[in-house]
Amino acid sequence: MNYENINNPLMKFSFERKYFYSIFGLYLFSLGSLVLGYSLYLLLESIGIIERNITTWNAQGLFWFLILFCIAIFILFIPIEFLNTIKLYNISFKDLLTNVILVIFTSLSFLVFFQFFLSPSNKIISNLIDLGKAISFSGFITVPLILFVIHNLNRRFSIPDKFSYSFTLFVWVMSSQIFL
Repeated sequence: MNYENINNPLMKFSFERKYFYSIFGLYLFSLGSLVLGYSLYLLLESIGIIERNITTWNAQGLFWFLILFCIAIFILFIPIEFLNTIKLYNISFKDLLTNVILVIFTSLSFLVFFQFFLSPSNKIISNLIDLGKAISFSGFITVPLILFVIHNLNRRFSIPDKFSYSFTLFVWVMSSQIFL
């Protein structure tokens, strides 16, 4: 029998740091954006622009607005300052598979964190847990599909990488609204 050595590029599958930083940054941008939006909702509720559903009095709404606003700014600060990768590496099929696996792994990790390690002690924390779950479910379902679409469109049309990153972030945030 004649044995062959297959040197297929898919056989040399490895996770590089740039892929993880890109996907983790997308997840943190999505999480920070939704927490920032929720904090602004609490501000509007405490000012009286919208009907009060979550908080019981104005100071409670302003207190939670300030806390969640600072948390959101910190979460949005992490990808810019520490990860320093604002690019989606999705050129080859290997890149696509790596990104899909990392999106699913990151979403699964955060889903386990939001599901089992946080306990809803009040309505605001319960809503934050629901935001985290929505982002994770969106990462399971819509983000891999968008990565496939961007990969196929990038092969047919020349789409700059910075647009693919921002488009993926936009779709991740908008599809998270569906799962709320």
